[in-house]
Amino acid sequence: MRTFSWKSVRYPNKTGLQLAGLLYSADSSGTIVIVCHGFTGSKEGGGRAELMAEELGARGYAVLLFDFSGCGQSEGEFADVTLTRHISDLDCSVDYCRRLGFERIITIGRSFGGTTAICLGSAGGRVSGVCTWAAPGTLGELFSYLRLQEPVGSSELLQLSDEEEPLWIKKSFLTDLDNHDVYSRAGEIAPNPLLVIHGADDEVVPRGNAQLIYNSAGEPKQIAIIDQADHQFTGSHEKVWKICFQWLKENFNVS
Repeated sequence: MRTFSWKSVRYPNKTGLQLAGLLYSADSSGTIVIVCHGFTGSKEGGGRAELMAEELGARGYAVLLFDFSGCGQSEGEFADVTLTRHISDLDCSVDYCRRLGFERIITIGRSFGGTTAICLGSAGGRVSGVCTWAAPGTLGELFSYLRLQEPVGSSELLQLSDEEEPLWIKKSFLTDLDNHDVYSRAGEIAPNPLLVIHGADDEVVPRGNAQLIYNSAGEPKQIAIIDQADHQFTGSHEKVWKICFQWLKENFNVS
């Protein structure tokens, strides 16, 4: 019987920043799931991502949780975040798993992490499948409120929120978004499997985004709309896990 355990890891992105990760595995072979956190989140997901990783381990899947640069314990400044940089970080995470010896890699992304997973796609055949949770596709609409702001300072910073200690992001984030067509990229994932999961009551990303991602993708593809679920899948995460685990079993059975 394979014994899974946790290991803290670090590896560089393409600009030399060190990305922080948590690897849950028994060895460096077989199938690994790379989990991408949300826009302002971190690899642990408040502990829930680690619990999901252990559930995946019980089913035979190794898991890599990692922080995008500028987030969590990874190097870099959050203000420098762009979708392009997220995609590059995920690409480096795929390369890292390949160097470890994993033959099959699947990406799961929540919210903006899901958008990132879509845009990386199959990464030249190095990624075998993509699963998204509450991923936005219409990015310009989602971040339209930032376009109404006057940038502050020489770095042209925009304020993301009205919190006591708000996060700031550079105007270049918006310029970069204009370079990405998420729905077109969804169409490039086939013939690898795609699973789109979304909450019916998502108050941040309208559920129509999920339908457009699904409609844009080729076969094989699945969509699951979770009744009464919000953007965080509050109280519904076990339903999401069940759907995700079943999709993995049907497409990437490791037993």
